[in-house]
Amino acid sequence: MKMSRLFLFALFLAVTNVHAQKNITYAETKTGPLMLDLYLPANRAGTAPLIIWIHGGGWKNGSKENCLPVRLGFTERGYAVASINYRLTGAAAFPAQIEDCKSAVRWLRTHAVEYGLNPDKFGVWGSSAGGHLVALLGTSGDVSAFDIGENLTASSRVQAVCDYYGPSDFSTMAAIPGFERHANADSPECALLGGTPDKKPDVAAAASPVTHVTPDDPPFLIVHGDKDNIVPLDQSRRMDAALRTAGVETKLIILPGAGHGGPAFSSPEIADQVDTFFNRHLK
Repeated sequence: MKMSRLFLFALFLAVTNVHAQKNITYAETKTGPLMLDLYLPANRAGTAPLIIWIHGGGWKNGSKENCLPVRLGFTERGYAVASINYRLTGAAAFPAQIEDCKSAVRWLRTHAVEYGLNPDKFGVWGSSAGGHLVALLGTSGDVSAFDIGENLTASSRVQAVCDYYGPSDFSTMAAIPGFERHANADSPECALLGGTPDKKPDVAAAASPVTHVTPDDPPFLIVHGDKDNIVPLDQSRRMDAALRTAGVETKLIILPGAGHGGPAFSSPEIADQVDTFFNRHLK
């Protein structure tokens, strides 16, 4: 009998002795509670730096289950990991998604002592739509309009961003040959923005991480495949260029032959580069 991915993930947690606390409510919304899972490294000494994982799925699918940093052993490398859910576009359009992510950051910082987290060392990591949201978290630390809800005395800033192939500039995605569908009314971007980017230019700008880049943004590590047929590589190049222009530390890794996700992004070599990045900025 074929075992489910969730069963294998649970078995992995048991074998690696990760302390998992599941389905912690971090915020309440009109559509229901928002939850996160928290994974704490075993036998840690003192407070642990935190990596917050934000899942992909075109802002309309996906969940906090089967968290990539935990599967890649980052708890064993000494990090605490939080994997969060956020409102999908079936429940709410932008800016609900970034509001939820910032709520999670504030909740985790407010409860840092309780869980043994270092509140000054929060990194974020996400793929695709999650890559977009972590990039937006990184560049919108000074955008108070996105801080809505509870724990508003806590900061929603993060100290490091790992962006796996996330959109960065909604006004330009459809201009790349082969990616014209991103301007269609039935596209994930349209559902996120509440309309096509050309009809919602102000919302498209507000939702684009490149819009908010300032010199005080945290360092970025950006990883993208050169055969990605969902999010054009140009999006990561634009993000990298905007950060460089502002004087923000950034590194863009282009994976030859890699598409939109896949084994290349979970290879030991890439995991080590992500670890080196977070180690330098969170430890």
